[in-house]
Amino acid sequence: MNPVMLKEECFMLSTDTVSLSPNPLVAALGKPAKEFTKADIIGYVEDNGIRMLNLRYIGGDGRLKTLNFAIQSKAHLDRVLTLGERVDGSSLFAFVEATSSDLYVVPRLATSFLNPFSHIPTLDILCGFYDVDGKPLASAPQEILRKAQRALKEETGCELQALGELEYYLFSDEEDLFPVEPQRGYHESGPFSKWERVRTETLLHLVSMGCSVKYAHSEVGNFVSDGRQMVQQEIEFLPVDALDAADQMVLAKWVLREVAHSYGIHVSFSPKIAVGQAGSGMHFHTRLVKDGVNQFSTGSGLTETALKVIGGYLSHAASLTAFGNTVPTSFLRLVPHQEAPTAICWGDRNRSVLVRVPLGWQNIDDSMFRDANPAEPPIDELPNDSQTVELRSPDGSAAVHLLLAGIAVAARIGLTEPGMADYARERKVDGDASQTPDLDQLPGSCFEAAGRLLTQREDYEAKGVFPAGLIDSWASHLVALGDMHLRDDLADSRISVEELVERYFHIG
Repeated sequence: MNPVMLKEECFMLSTDTVSLSPNPLVAALGKPAKEFTKADIIGYVEDNGIRMLNLRYIGGDGRLKTLNFAIQSKAHLDRVLTLGERVDGSSLFAFVEATSSDLYVVPRLATSFLNPFSHIPTLDILCGFYDVDGKPLASAPQEILRKAQRALKEETGCELQALGELEYYLFSDEEDLFPVEPQRGYHESGPFSKWERVRTETLLHLVSMGCSVKYAHSEVGNFVSDGRQMVQQEIEFLPVDALDAADQMVLAKWVLREVAHSYGIHVSFSPKIAVGQAGSGMHFHTRLVKDGVNQFSTGSGLTETALKVIGGYLSHAASLTAFGNTVPTSFLRLVPHQEAPTAICWGDRNRSVLVRVPLGWQNIDDSMFRDANPAEPPIDELPNDSQTVELRSPDGSAAVHLLLAGIAVAARIGLTEPGMADYARERKVDGDASQTPDLDQLPGSCFEAAGRLLTQREDYEAKGVFPAGLIDSWASHLVALGDMHLRDDLADSRISVEELVERYFHIG
């Protein structure tokens, strides 16, 4: 079968992308964001009365940072767009020394968007970090992800695309009218679903900012405690370049917090907020693309390439938790029987495994469409590029750029090291993974994750992707969290779940 060129979520790449774009900059400039020029941005600012410019960048804590500029002249705007500004890197990253801490932040014009929350017309732009010599900062998370992508492309010809699933809880006073029903929130509609407007407003803001969002919905985790209702929701994105996927996840957290704040309620991405209640993950679906073609399937099942990549993911799953599960409460979520993985294995449509191969519209013709819509004529050709492979261990504490860089490293090793497809075949599980004997297990603490990262550090440092200093710093940070005996401490009441939840409530 000849592979069909990528048509995932078809309209995203069509000629209507510009004319129907919800991004006002794209609509006004008549071109995709990746083609924005400095002249375009300056012209838009002049024509639309934009008075403020915010430079945005992501710190070591995973949160979006802001540098505000009042636009004072065309020359002033031109200078900031060209040169950026200097910042104190030691206040942003643990690995930057205070004795040589100055860094440059330079706007990436393709990421420009109108700030949806400012009452003053404001343009925001994401930035990259550069060192004293004007070179990309080797230890910056975004640069590490770029290097991981380059190494993958150079060795295999493939590029990593990813889409994230961001789960979160909203906290508010209990309502008597149509009360919250515990563990019955999945895809629920109002009025049983609470705070749908937070979800839909966030969705609208994200697409207007240029993010590629697939959908949003309520999730399983609903419960009430001490007069407070906790309702779980999710936003899922479309597959894009891994760097864009990471940036979009950071933006989504920022937007959700802004929208929730406007309603006077809390939002948390914490992996676990109560024992016995559903935790929140940040799953990532991935696919490799080569010459515009999805390498994981040609429409009739998984390819050998997909099996090799799954092998790479499984072989590095334990060390990837160092980037994907970065707080002690992460490991309260990774327990059996909670639809969260504990064993290192994979399977088809199996939510108990670590790496899941979801339904991907394989071997499907137009029969479903025509059955649902009898008046429609036959469709000659359907996209067959939708197959992804999902990593289910990460959560909202993830250092998302480093995590996706690590995933790109694991994919490259899967494709280049011999025996990875067989490694995957030996670890396929069809039933409940928690009941399957003799499977390797994920780490049980940040301390253990740090050790697994150090064991495989050579793989991450190969080809100059992860700097050695960052690996050392990251492992030291995880060890310093002091969760070596977390489960024993909880069992002996030396620490409480409530205390941990409060400590790590606002992560990332």
